[in-house]
Amino acid sequence: MRTYHCFWLLFWAGQPHQSFLTPLSKRTSGFPEKEKVLVLSGNSRRDLHRSKRSWMWNQFFLLEEYTGTDYQYVGKLHSDQDKGDGSLKYILSGDGAGDLFIINENTGDIQATKRLDREEKPVYILRAQAINRRTGRPVEPESEFIIKIHDINDNEPMFTKDVYNASIPEMSDVGIIKTALLNMDRENREQYQVVIQAKDMGGQMGGLSGTTTVNITLTDVNDNPPRFPQSTYQFRAPESTPPNSPVGRIKANDADVDENAEIEYSITEGDGYDMFGITTDKDTQEGIITVKKALDFENKNLYILKVEATNTHVDPRFLYLGPFKDSATVRIQVEDVDEPPMFSRPAYIMEVKEDVPINSVIGTVTAQDPDAAKNPVKYSVDRHTDMDRVFNINSGNGSIFTSKLLDRETLLWHNITVIAAEINNPKQSSRVPVFIKVLDVNDNAPEFAMFYETFVCENAKAEQLIQTLSAVDKDDSYSGHQFSFSLAPEAASSSNFTLQDNRDNTAGIFTRKTRYNRHEMSTYFLPVVISDNDYPIQSSTETVTIRVCACDHRGKMLSCNAEALIHPTGLSTGALIAILLCIIILLVTVVLFAALRRQRKKEPLIISKEDIRDNIVSYNDEGGGEEDTQAFDIGTLRNPEAIDDNKLRRDILPETLFMPRRTATARDNTDVRDFINQRLKENDTDPTAPPYDSLATYAYEGNGSVAESLSSLESVTTDGDQDYDYLSDWGPRFKKLADMYGAMDSDKDS
Repeated sequence: MRTYHCFWLLFWAGQPHQSFLTPLSKRTSGFPEKEKVLVLSGNSRRDLHRSKRSWMWNQFFLLEEYTGTDYQYVGKLHSDQDKGDGSLKYILSGDGAGDLFIINENTGDIQATKRLDREEKPVYILRAQAINRRTGRPVEPESEFIIKIHDINDNEPMFTKDVYNASIPEMSDVGIIKTALLNMDRENREQYQVVIQAKDMGGQMGGLSGTTTVNITLTDVNDNPPRFPQSTYQFRAPESTPPNSPVGRIKANDADVDENAEIEYSITEGDGYDMFGITTDKDTQEGIITVKKALDFENKNLYILKVEATNTHVDPRFLYLGPFKDSATVRIQVEDVDEPPMFSRPAYIMEVKEDVPINSVIGTVTAQDPDAAKNPVKYSVDRHTDMDRVFNINSGNGSIFTSKLLDRETLLWHNITVIAAEINNPKQSSRVPVFIKVLDVNDNAPEFAMFYETFVCENAKAEQLIQTLSAVDKDDSYSGHQFSFSLAPEAASSSNFTLQDNRDNTAGIFTRKTRYNRHEMSTYFLPVVISDNDYPIQSSTETVTIRVCACDHRGKMLSCNAEALIHPTGLSTGALIAILLCIIILLVTVVLFAALRRQRKKEPLIISKEDIRDNIVSYNDEGGGEEDTQAFDIGTLRNPEAIDDNKLRRDILPETLFMPRRTATARDNTDVRDFINQRLKENDTDPTAPPYDSLATYAYEGNGSVAESLSSLESVTTDGDQDYDYLSDWGPRFKKLADMYGAMDSDKDS
């Protein structure tokens, strides 16, 4: 029978010279209550038996932060199989084994090699085993034990933050960190710094301590009302200030911050309550005074306002301090500005009959200088709106009159612009539209609505309707047109046709006899008189053309003697147009072909190298007018004297050199001669010109006319009208222009 032996663990804890070993016959508190039996491993085919052990240590304690120079002794591992002959070897494994904890493999003594920190690791779990050195087989089962680290006071209290930031409303009651003073005012001091100390061991001797800093900020409450730094503000505003424009800024000071300092401004009273407004600038908390209506220095030049500033967020806890608002007086002085004349109306509407004679006054516009000086005003018509100069205006009193005859049927409305400018300062001007309606006068006779050309059948019967007539009138009729139709007196009794007025602005033409003969009379011209019933009565005579045609028994026209109105068997109009277009295209083709053949027969400009090639000169001279005595003289161009003696011709080969011939001097014309000499020099001295050029164009217009330019292009760029009286001095050829622009000038004073 095989015997199993026990494995004893003996531990030492505490200081090196203090033993925590307890006699084996006594149990110690903190250790297991039950006996620990170590079971050794035997033959796998044999049964294992449990052997009762006396007891064992499975838990011990070490103090942290050991400061000795030697290793700290932990305890001793011993097996009853150990005979002291060194045949057994002790092995330690688990947390820190071999590094933090080491064991003497011969004696089983365990030591800690480093300082232990409970805050870093409070418990270590290790396993101990004894093996036979020779066989390497364990003689005892592996046993587990626990090492707990005892805490010592080696850490001072530490705050979670180095610096704490806290805020508390001003005027607050007690909190955890208590205020030492009543009614602490943020406006006097906003930041406080407090140092807090914490001690362990209840503050007893030997305890450790830690400190931290608390930054305390007093948050704002609305305990200060807004206050204007001054009681009266003075501003100036020109009377030309447009509406909604700022005049000035005012600001009430509030010692509070953020929303507690938000201010709303309002105008509570004053004589300019409806003329000015005030808004709040949210960024600067300023009150912006603006103009609501147009200012007028001549009407009122001083406004006095009362402006109030109020906090928008009021704290009811501090209402006992007084109203959270303040008021100030604002004086606004209106400054005079030189203003342009002002018309009595924004627009004028005038009416004039179309038959009024020239120079008839149709209405008057009125403008005055609104300034106190009351400068005189001059009137004129903007000619950009009256290019035909139909109307003029008296520059002194503003009366508008006609300068040409009017025609309602041509133009019903005339829209012109009248300018009023200060005589002393013409830049100060204003404009007003004038709408002139031309009233109708019965000055147009009625006429046929269309050209009437009808036919009558040879076999027509008497009293047969062959045509219905209608008329139109260019004139306006407020009650509607009423036309009357009748035959002209010369045709009333001898005509072969009769006319019947239908009294509805139409009339019918009827046959008077039974049969007509186109061989005797192929065409009849019937004069018809058309009259209106307006005042004065207007009438006209229109002619109806009636052709006699052959018709079938149903009255359908077959043919007429002079010209058939319809060609039932002939070519249509489209076919005739197509034939005409073909003929035109054929003629154009023939002309182009002939032109090409003629161009091919032309001889080239240069036939051989020996050809001298006469110069081709283009004479594009327009002359300087009828009175230009230095106009272009073609004889001068043919004068060889125009070429300098020392100049060589450039239109021949350089090898062929000869001097030009001299001929008799023609009549000297200095203007043309100087021009041509200048052009020749430019061409001779031009290095880029080809050496054999034979074509040079000398375009010269001559001197300008003494009449200068008659163009009116530059006249439209001026604001005022030009003086055209000089047109009368130009003679009878300019009489028409003088009558149109000189005599009828609208800008002249009357």
